[in-house]
Amino acid sequence: MKITIAQINPIIGDLPANAEKILEVAKQAADGKVNLLLTPELSLCGYPPRDLLLNPGFVEAMGITLQQLAKDLPANLAVLVGTVELNSKAHLNGGKALYNSIALLRYGKVKQVFHKRLLPTYDVFDEHRYFEPGLQANYFTLNDVKIGVTICEDLWNDEEFFGKRSYSINPISDLSNLGVNLVVNLSASPYTQGKQSFRETMLKHSAVRFDKPIIYVNQVGGNDDLIFDGRSFALNRRGELTCRACGFDTDLLQLEFDGKKQDLIVSSIAADYECEDEEIWQALVLGVRDYLRKCRFSKVVLGLSGGIDSSIVAAIATAALGKENVLGVLMPSPYSSESSIKDANDLAVNLGIKTTKLPIGELMKSYDNTFSELFANTEFGLAEENIQSRIRGNLLMALSNKFGYLLLSTGNKSEMAVGYCTLYGDMNGGLAVISDVPKTRVYSLCHWLNRNREIIPQNVLTKAPSAELKPNQTDQDSLPDYEILDDVLQRLINEHQSAAQIITAGYDAATVIRIIQMVARAEFKRRQAPPGIKITDRAFGTGWRMPIASNWLAVKNVY
Repeated sequence: MKITIAQINPIIGDLPANAEKILEVAKQAADGKVNLLLTPELSLCGYPPRDLLLNPGFVEAMGITLQQLAKDLPANLAVLVGTVELNSKAHLNGGKALYNSIALLRYGKVKQVFHKRLLPTYDVFDEHRYFEPGLQANYFTLNDVKIGVTICEDLWNDEEFFGKRSYSINPISDLSNLGVNLVVNLSASPYTQGKQSFRETMLKHSAVRFDKPIIYVNQVGGNDDLIFDGRSFALNRRGELTCRACGFDTDLLQLEFDGKKQDLIVSSIAADYECEDEEIWQALVLGVRDYLRKCRFSKVVLGLSGGIDSSIVAAIATAALGKENVLGVLMPSPYSSESSIKDANDLAVNLGIKTTKLPIGELMKSYDNTFSELFANTEFGLAEENIQSRIRGNLLMALSNKFGYLLLSTGNKSEMAVGYCTLYGDMNGGLAVISDVPKTRVYSLCHWLNRNREIIPQNVLTKAPSAELKPNQTDQDSLPDYEILDDVLQRLINEHQSAAQIITAGYDAATVIRIIQMVARAEFKRRQAPPGIKITDRAFGTGWRMPIASNWLAVKNVY
């Protein structure tokens, strides 16, 4: 039996376009005499549709589109399509109105519908808000092969692998008890760094444990803050990789199930990435490209300070959109060093992007004059520093409004975590490209990018990072060294360690308490930040739900 994985990039809510993508790959599969075509979770509407699912018109349109797609598909080809189905018993038992479903389309009709059984409600997921869990194990028979159907989370509950159960049932165990010959999993699994290795290791354990070949199909593309990396793959009964699709791009992957051996045959296996920096780079480039494409922008503008953050964002934007679609703006103040201006120009030359220069010295004087009486007899401080950032933010927003460019914010995760950023200034923008990239990773990415030739000027990599808002300023005037800061933030944010645990790991107690307090106090800033691209398992986005008005700093009982 020939099977094709359709690793597609749907646009959320664009039902006709998504149906057309499925139809296009279905025709290619039919031409290749394929028996079964697999598409990702909610492939008809794109994942995650979020509160579009609360709109009855949207749900109705999805049903109509599904029926039409079934009629349009090649008759002999069986196609699994991600969709939703109404819960007809919701009014009787108080359940949710919808199921997260997979529809089996063949011979012009919807032949069967399978419901997702495990509904995640952690991190970026909130599926209990919309869906009722399915109650039955899902399978169908094609060419005498009994095929078990699972949807994303359904495979993430193997108590032997995880050492615990997060749900009361294990769908793959139920399918094994029913004697299926093959398990397929239709997913929309968001990317985080290192996740692919975890997926393959987890499903290898399940394939071996249950003696079943498994096909894992993943969506690809950027949707708001989430990146879907694709990298669909399949494992035979021994847990050996038999195929893998490419990462961060659409792909059409054909494989074969041997009925005699009751197993998958090895086919095409895409190479893995050489290092985490390459993987993260691909994720960020895809995130920028798709955010602009799906939000109907074609060009971007960003401030070029000569610092490392704006340099890497400019490089990502250039890779994503082409040099002709990126405008860098130099906005030097009297505190900007000549070397920083040179670094920004050198970067622009290396990337081949256009630049413009808007000095802000005279604008700063205008503010000084305006505030001369109110600020009399006070020292130059944070207010004056932030005015510079807000002048720059206004200039960039004016260019964005005037010419229809999307403004990219260039702040990194370390800064966002502790509030080392200015509301309505450097936080202005439509997309915060590196807001989930710690400062130390920014440096690592830049070194990786320069592996073959200099793109990021060498001086950018070696000079002390500085906002240059006052004479001789460096970031470490206000922050701990980034190596210390980033490790403490990793422990606090990603690993959920307490202050006491972090201090026990060898960090200075006063430094740890100060960092935790800065993180807590900066929540109001993060709530007003533009959406950022998620690359870690704990980002300041959809999955971050901290209160602003809170008096809990997690350090009162350290000792």
